[in-house]
Amino acid sequence: MSSSSWTDRQNRLFEKALAKYDKDKPDYWQNVVQAVGDGKTIDDMKRQFKELVRDVDHIESTGGQNSQYDGGSSSGSGIEQRRNLQ
Repeated sequence: MSSSSWTDRQNRLFEKALAKYDKDKPDYWQNVVQAVGDGKTIDDMKRQFKELVRDVDHIESTGGQNSQYDGGSSSGSGIEQRRNLQ
């Protein structure tokens, strides 16, 4: 599977890991990588995070029309505090 493709399971693991780990710790992204697994890299995590933030911004500004993020389960909680990770 391409590292750019994300399954629903991977997206759920990704979102849980974002909420679970302390973003201020130096090993934050490594912990997220370990939680998601499946050959994903830190760069994959950062790209997915940017996509998630873009989508949350879009949802907030349009009421959710034409969402681009493939995660599906995110309600945006916790994203506000993590936007500075980009």
